Amino acid sequence: MLTRVELRYFKCFDLLRLPIAPLTLLTGLNASGKSSVLQAIVLLHQTMREHEWSTRLVLNGSGVRLGAASDVAGRTGFEVALGDDDGVYRWEFGGARQDMSMEVRLVAVDDRTFDIPQELRFLLPLGEAEAASQITGPLRNLTYITAERIAPQEAYPLEDPQLVSVVGPRGEHAVSVLYWGRDEPVIEDLALQDVPAIRLHQVQRRMSTLFPGCELDLQQAPRANAVTLGLRTSKATDFHSPVHTGFGLTQVLPIVVAALSASRGDIILLENPEVHLHPAGQSLMGQFLADVARAGIQVVVETHSDHVLNGVRRAVRGCRLQSEQVAIHYFRSPGNDTSQVLSPTLDDSGNIDDWPEGFFDQFDKDANYFAGWAEV
Repeated sequence: MLTRVELRYFKCFDLLRLPIAPLTLLTGLNASGKSSVLQAIVLLHQTMREHEWSTRLVLNGSGVRLGAASDVAGRTGFEVALGDDDGVYRWEFGGARQDMSMEVRLVAVDDRTFDIPQELRFLLPLGEAEAASQITGPLRNLTYITAERIAPQEAYPLEDPQLVSVVGPRGEHAVSVLYWGRDEPVIEDLALQDVPAIRLHQVQRRMSTLFPGCELDLQQAPRANAVTLGLRTSKATDFHSPVHTGFGLTQVLPIVVAALSASRGDIILLENPEVHLHPAGQSLMGQFLADVARAGIQVVVETHSDHVLNGVRRAVRGCRLQSEQVAIHYFRSPGNDTSQVLSPTLDDSGNIDDWPEGFFDQFDKDANYFAGWAEV
């Protein structure tokens, strides 16, 4: 499990040292670097997964497309370091500014340094790669879901499960993953007890907590490598195509499928789970993500929703997750004279120790304005 991320000269960061918990919330202003943290991890993931033996970091792949070196790095390159329970792994990348991939200039594993390594596997020297499966395995298999998820479809491609095992950055493979894995067991700590502990039943049951009465119907299209998804939120209606239901259902489905398809030790990176969700649903999403983290699946989520935050706080107060299993980081604009990232903490009752200026306080500011207590 990741315990920290360090970035040097990557995008807006000269230096960032960020503790990572089983459930980590990245919050704060737009264009303050939250997505950059996720992207740095995804760069390692897509290189390891798509180019196992590469000695270059792939900037443009199936996970993220970040352009050229000049778009992501300082003048001499950038560094990424990840810590887990077993060690610290650090990479230095460089190259010409116009390059659309970057050479690995240095790899360090704890106190062992490898300059300009000629042979790499999973971005690690051959002798280290086999011994470091505790970091390379979760990185290769991680799920990254962006804020820009696909719109509802009439039908969804049915992919080869040997090639497509995660829902995809836009949730584009979620229905295929659910169809092929519909009878697979869900890890015990995440399975709800009132339905069979297999994926399709558990996904439907979790969806119904967010959308009361929600039911799913998956059917392979005749003579086609495609599957249709039927949705309804009442037994009084027929199943409808996703294009005739609310956006919220299809925006949330990839998140639920990803979580219930994961194994203990896996990593999920998630942007804006609150998209198209009612405030009550956003709070329930926060509680669901807390359940996912409690089951041993690491979740790093970027969110602009105080309701998601409060759902996590409720989960802590209700003893569904321990307070030390949550990290909260509030990002502020680069160039601020004070720290770019503040990290308020939760106590065991779900209370926040220090509420920074600008940290989910807009409701109070607006309420004070209408009460005549503030001019702006």
